[in-house]
Amino acid sequence: MSVVAETDPFLLAAAGKRAPHTPVWFMRQAGRSLPEYRAIRGSGSILEAIKDPRLAADITTQPVTRYGVDAAVLYSDIVVPAHAIGFGIDVAPGTGPVADEPLRSRTDVPRLRPYEPELDAPYVGRTIDILARELNVPILAFAGAPFTVGSYLIEGRPSRTHEITRSLMTHETSVWHDVMERLAGHAVESIANQIEHGASAFQLFDSWAGSLTEGEYRSFVLPHTKHVFDVLHDRFPHVAGIHFGVGCDHLLEAIHETGCDVVGLDWRSTISDARRRLGDDLVVQGNMDPAAVLGDVDTALAAADKVLDDNAGHPGHIFNLGHGVQPDANPDALAAVVKHVHAKTASVTS
Repeated sequence: MSVVAETDPFLLAAAGKRAPHTPVWFMRQAGRSLPEYRAIRGSGSILEAIKDPRLAADITTQPVTRYGVDAAVLYSDIVVPAHAIGFGIDVAPGTGPVADEPLRSRTDVPRLRPYEPELDAPYVGRTIDILARELNVPILAFAGAPFTVGSYLIEGRPSRTHEITRSLMTHETSVWHDVMERLAGHAVESIANQIEHGASAFQLFDSWAGSLTEGEYRSFVLPHTKHVFDVLHDRFPHVAGIHFGVGCDHLLEAIHETGCDVVGLDWRSTISDARRRLGDDLVVQGNMDPAAVLGDVDTALAAADKVLDDNAGHPGHIFNLGHGVQPDANPDALAAVVKHVHAKTASVTS
């Protein structure tokens, strides 16, 4: 199991404590924006690539080596549990998660049997075992939140409107809650397994929760997301949990009620407003515009300064983009942002 000192910058910031510098990592930092990734990745679905622990560990390590980020996020995907139990979902290159037979009625619910990581996806733990031996930065576990994973299983592919998902949610309420409970169980067991193998913190991705109204979120999603954080905090009381969603500014109060330790913000929210609404002791992650690293270094650094100014030297800040790194992001801009944030915050946070 990986042993990362409690004085690690990422772990300090996640706890709202002063760190030697503001820690930085990027969602999707391991991926198509890196030439070294393209050199070893090969073709086909990510769900096949991650079954090779050595390959997955090498890909996870690449951005740590190139950028000097303060945490390594596992190279994996949020649909791994559903795929591993045989639901029938894959990740189509250029499209995203695709299910040939989506979940549309109560008769489909039994397809979501419990997820047993050591039996269903032992390669995940083996990958983290390698990383725990080879890295000296925290390893971040992650899973998809019930709503976002459920939307892929119900829609059958990525959706901008989630109409089929929302229809099931409102017209087949008992089916909906059964599905959410099962997917919450998947998330708990997935993250717990990653922590047991050496991860030091975790992130729950609810990427598409922003498509819901606050009322819908509170009635149909919040109880299940809160269950994930509650169970994991009971089992691992000293492991920080991050919540991240896109377009969720109208949901921040409800998201705070999930019990997450860190609230991830997308680029449309502001750190100062989030703390005004949720309390000055709020620990946040984010939230630089991902578009700012698509071009030149100077533009990226100006965007980074805007985020740092918004945070105003608060110790509870993990620097990240407001969404994932895009395939056409400029690796030099990302590397420059890490170096810049470390240098600029060294005197502020110490």
